Amino acid sequence: MAVDTKESKIENAPRSIATPDLSDALARLAARARLGVVEVRGRGRGAGSGIVWSSDGRIVTNHHVVVGTGGRPNVYFDDGRTLPGQMVAENPALDLAVLQLEVTDLQAIPVGDSTRLRVGDLVFAVGHPWGHRYVLTAGIVSGLGRTAALRGGRQSDYIRSDVPLAPGNSGGPLLNAAGEVVGINSMIFGGDLSVAVPSHVALDWLATAGTQAYLGVGVRPVRFNVRTPVGQGALQGALVVTLDPSGPASQAGIRLGDALLAVSGQPVGDTKSLKRALSLGTANGTIEVTLLREGQEVQVDVPVVRRD
Repeated sequence: MAVDTKESKIENAPRSIATPDLSDALARLAARARLGVVEVRGRGRGAGSGIVWSSDGRIVTNHHVVVGTGGRPNVYFDDGRTLPGQMVAENPALDLAVLQLEVTDLQAIPVGDSTRLRVGDLVFAVGHPWGHRYVLTAGIVSGLGRTAALRGGRQSDYIRSDVPLAPGNSGGPLLNAAGEVVGINSMIFGGDLSVAVPSHVALDWLATAGTQAYLGVGVRPVRFNVRTPVGQGALQGALVVTLDPSGPASQAGIRLGDALLAVSGQPVGDTKSLKRALSLGTANGTIEVTLLREGQEVQVDVPVVRRD
């Protein structure tokens, strides 16, 4: 005869996935994201969201958030500050825009690799839906692919998710489980699915939009054979073949013949990957460069200089 004990009821009861560790991780993710998410407003217009892309005052948002503001919206921070913004780059087809603020102490959100997203991955949005500030919503990636650009005729990659969005979320970040920006939320599709511009699309555009940092180097691809714990391996880098003597790289001690291995934590192996890395957020007004010199890895902090 089966015995219905209290212990058997507990053992067979559904287990909650909201463990204390998971709840704590989500709370910490939301707290960190608040520092790098802003509210973007124009006079007499509704508000949208924006992402602190770098500590030296670059904000990435949707183009439709700043249309009609004369390119000069106000930007509101979690700490109570309000700063005027100046639009310095725009792409209506991708629905992206870059604002520049006169400030150097912002907390940027790290940018993740959206090409590694999978359908079913957990994602989060932070924004200001219906004027309610710093609302965190969650969901999963529902689809990935290419379609007509969000506002234009050409093809572009997109991320579709079931993360709840509303007016005021536009321009805010879509975050992965590590709290990294993997998309810029742009629109609601079909009433219940959200569409975001992948971070790799934003990075590729920013690398050509005239807003990336300037090093003052010319490079060409180079490969090295290096000894690893399991034998010989190949290492790719970008060999410095020209150097602006008055540029920030030269001033920081980078030399001709150095091989750049990583910039802002991103591997570099040619001009394109270098430009993409330079379009990422910077930390404390400097760019961290890892290079190979005379067989030794060296890290150099280069002051941020931008060329519009």
